[in-house]
Amino acid sequence: MTETIPPSADLPGLARFAETLADAAGAAALPFFRSEFVIENKAGDGDFDPVTEADRAAETAIREKIEAAYPDHGIEGEEFPGKRAESDFTWTLDPIDGTRAFMCGLPSWTTLIALSWQGKPVLGIIDQPYLRERFIGFGEKSVLKQGGSETVLRTKPCEHLRQAALSTTDPKLFTGGEPGAFEQIRCTARVTRYGLDAYAYAMLAQGGLDLVIEAGLSAHDVRALIPVVEGAGGVITDWRGGDPSDGGQIIAAGDARLHDQAMVSLRRAASF
Repeated sequence: MTETIPPSADLPGLARFAETLADAAGAAALPFFRSEFVIENKAGDGDFDPVTEADRAAETAIREKIEAAYPDHGIEGEEFPGKRAESDFTWTLDPIDGTRAFMCGLPSWTTLIALSWQGKPVLGIIDQPYLRERFIGFGEKSVLKQGGSETVLRTKPCEHLRQAALSTTDPKLFTGGEPGAFEQIRCTARVTRYGLDAYAYAMLAQGGLDLVIEAGLSAHDVRALIPVVEGAGGVITDWRGGDPSDGGQIIAAGDARLHDQAMVSLRRAASF
């Protein structure tokens, strides 16, 4: 669950600052979207883990603003070495989550910005600057900001897997016993959609999707998602039902009853 920070900490003020980070990231990334840019493969031979000029430009823009405003805060990013915190606060950044979507011109990539206090996320932003959709979670609620309007987010009730809209980024990313566990759930769900990366969690918070199941995530993939999902009334854990803050095998559900049903299959394939 999202942690409570000391009353002396100005979480609404930090949320407003986090929005300036999202603005800076979007301004840095959007000129590259649907245009020509350099793509590198971080994985080397035999695999493909792309990083682009846009990833690095967006993370650089965010880091510069954090270091200027909060020099004692830690920074953990996907593209550059981490900065150790001198306070209880650390920012976790994924400048472009869904780089494959970005390079294909698909607007399902997002910028993920999380603020953690003593290692637990207290603020999260899932930002899609091309669509001008910004999902923000902190405190006890999540909101969508778009076109000057603000809408409170609530997940959708879903009593049974047979009624569920399920998503995962790519079932081929599952390994070991994970594909079998996912397939049991997929066969029961009403509909399954692929390739959405973190945007799927935003759609869950908005009430479009009911269930998201992933594996192999890093902290920068998941920390921003936690306050958004929980603030909208959803449940997000690892496949053992524990803290998802450090990534790994992740399940998010809009309805706790759905989470419990899916966990019957996922626990059998949970890593320890």
